[in-house]
Amino acid sequence: MSVMPGEHGPITSVADVDLSDHTFWARPMREREHAFALLRSLDRPVFYAEPEVFFAPRGPGYHALVRHADILEASRAPEIFCSGDGGATNIPDMPPQFAEYFGSMINMDDPRHARLRRIVSRAFTPKMINRFEAGVEAAAARIVDDLLVKGPGCDFVTEVAARLPLKIICDMMGIPEKDYGFVFERSNRILGGFDPEYGGGDPAAIGEHLLTAGMELNQLVQDLAAHRAGHPADDLISALACANIDGERLTGQELGSFFILLVVAGNETTRNAISHGLHLFTENPGQRALLMEDFEGRVAGAVEEIVRLASPVNFMRRKVTRDHEMNGNLYRKGEKVVLFYWSANRDESVFTDPLRFDVLRTEGPHVGFGGPGPHFCLGAHLARREITVMFRELFRRVPHIEGGEPQRLYSSFINGIKHMPCVF
Repeated sequence: MSVMPGEHGPITSVADVDLSDHTFWARPMREREHAFALLRSLDRPVFYAEPEVFFAPRGPGYHALVRHADILEASRAPEIFCSGDGGATNIPDMPPQFAEYFGSMINMDDPRHARLRRIVSRAFTPKMINRFEAGVEAAAARIVDDLLVKGPGCDFVTEVAARLPLKIICDMMGIPEKDYGFVFERSNRILGGFDPEYGGGDPAAIGEHLLTAGMELNQLVQDLAAHRAGHPADDLISALACANIDGERLTGQELGSFFILLVVAGNETTRNAISHGLHLFTENPGQRALLMEDFEGRVAGAVEEIVRLASPVNFMRRKVTRDHEMNGNLYRKGEKVVLFYWSANRDESVFTDPLRFDVLRTEGPHVGFGGPGPHFCLGAHLARREITVMFRELFRRVPHIEGGEPQRLYSSFINGIKHMPCVF
């Protein structure tokens, strides 16, 4: 008999832990934390069969890297642990029809990855980033204005946490405000593929839902880029569509895939960090008091601690390019490894009392923005800025705001909070 989300036997040993069973990711957070602690206590990574999905063939399995040291070392060796052979954002190899929309630079290796990152990075000029950073403060103020009008009881995720990164990313790209809801709904569908709220109730239709959402976001940016070709504006789509860096420019397909990456990574993950942040401060009022004693002096550390415990992206996948020994374990050419950032950020060998929220913590580094190396998050600086500004505005104007019981996203890939009421 199949196990539905919410129906679980107890986890008493490693044998009870199957990271490829989708229902594992519906377990309460404390059970997941216990499961990963068991995996970290082993001498070597567990090898799992791959999850079954309807839109990709089942592959040969993967090693689950759950320790901080393994993830740092694998991240620093992209020539051995590659991202481009089948994709990094999924455990099964990405089918060709998916690569058209989701084959962004996060799923590439050098030299293609370096070429795209070079073009995109130069479009993120200091002038453009500074302009949009200034807009973060104005956007946060407006969001809190609206929150105070709506009053307590509203959904913090949709009314606060989701609005800030969505507006900033759309403004950066030049997406008009009338399309914000469209972008928000499609990005939810991409990252919440197995969640019934976002169309994941019928497993056989998940692939179609993902492809349709990717196609629609791609079309949105292609139409806007075509318009910007004749009517350039001071936005990222104009910069990228017209960019000619050392004789190179993005193709239409590359621009579409980058937009999907930016919307998903820059919108969904930051909103989840903000949502987790309010939940953490609600559960740990002493830490909120510590922060408010010296907000400007302590907020940078508080943001890092939020990102560490939130770990919005649970994992990325790599494929081994040649036989390689790492930390006493041998990995064979062609094998897959999955880097569980969420687990590494709770590694007892690195973080003292790792489940404790501590805004003064100095241990690390965490891997909430990915491990070191070429795939470290391009938008980490902007994400830190958004989280900082949002909590500065919230705690200044709504100092007693608290989050209620979070409703978590049903996903193995994203550690998301879909909804959370707030009171103040």
